[in-house]
Amino acid sequence: MKVLVTGGIGAVGKAVVERLIHSGWDVRVIDRREGVELENAEYQTSDITNYADIREKVRGCDAVVHLAAIPNPLAVSAPELFHINVTGTYNVYEAAADEGIQRVVQASSINAFGCFWGTVEIAPNYFPIDEEHPTCTTDAYSFSKELVEDIAAYYWRRAGISGASFRFPGVWPKTFIDSDNVQQRVEQSRTLIDEFASQPEAERIRRLAALRAATIDFRARKHMEYPLGHGGIKREGVSDDPLFGAYAFERFNFWSYIDERDAAQGIDKALSAEYEGSHPLFINAKHNSLNYDSNALVNLFFPESQVWTAPLRGAETLVSNRKAHSLIGFEPEYSI
Repeated sequence: MKVLVTGGIGAVGKAVVERLIHSGWDVRVIDRREGVELENAEYQTSDITNYADIREKVRGCDAVVHLAAIPNPLAVSAPELFHINVTGTYNVYEAAADEGIQRVVQASSINAFGCFWGTVEIAPNYFPIDEEHPTCTTDAYSFSKELVEDIAAYYWRRAGISGASFRFPGVWPKTFIDSDNVQQRVEQSRTLIDEFASQPEAERIRRLAALRAATIDFRARKHMEYPLGHGGIKREGVSDDPLFGAYAFERFNFWSYIDERDAAQGIDKALSAEYEGSHPLFINAKHNSLNYDSNALVNLFFPESQVWTAPLRGAETLVSNRKAHSLIGFEPEYSI
């Protein structure tokens, strides 16, 4: 069986290609970079915004894994990002439909929910968050990911293409997870949160109000978008509270992440599992990135979100894996 992997030399793509080769797939990889040579996989240069080119690359394949996209709103302007992510995805699905392919699996993002890159404050209706939760996208990248899920649903209705749209959180390589820097950062964050939790309730309320105001102001000024954020997200001068990073950034991804090997596992299983329809799927590591009690994190940082649809034990992820487990048998194997 032959599979086309778009964006197959990117960070997630490399892990996916390695996994699919190991699983016995005949893999064709396309990306924009010239002069790439891959071991045990075919490589061709391609542009997903060129429909004729994509149609040619899809021909002869039995399935498609679509990973090619602009990965955040920092790198390019919103119109360029939208064109590549949305038009490119439409072209991939249209080419797959025209070639009679019945399975396409793609990378969406946790941001289809409308969280990390958004311009407004967030307060989920309930925890753990699942695919039924309403979305609220407020930036071009997140909106593009919301729309690529709609494209997948359209092609299920139109052409009977089944597949999954993976709402990936941060995808971390093993070397990053195992690094001393990450372990130190986790310990520092846990210490800060412990200190915050030990303060009198009135002081916590005061700090949260100040952090919320600083975060709303920072995000409203769109410093996480091109061109203001082109040189990276600048946190200086926003708030001198040491909890600002946790409140304004980590909190917006609900402390979720996934090891690249588990991301690849999910893609592999979504290609081969027996199911029909188009399915957005959250997949995450089993535990939050701090290995901190999840109920405590919600109580401290989302005091207005106290509805629980399922009990969580210890540091279990605040973003549910249940649908991915039920549909394709996904079970995360790696964690901090």
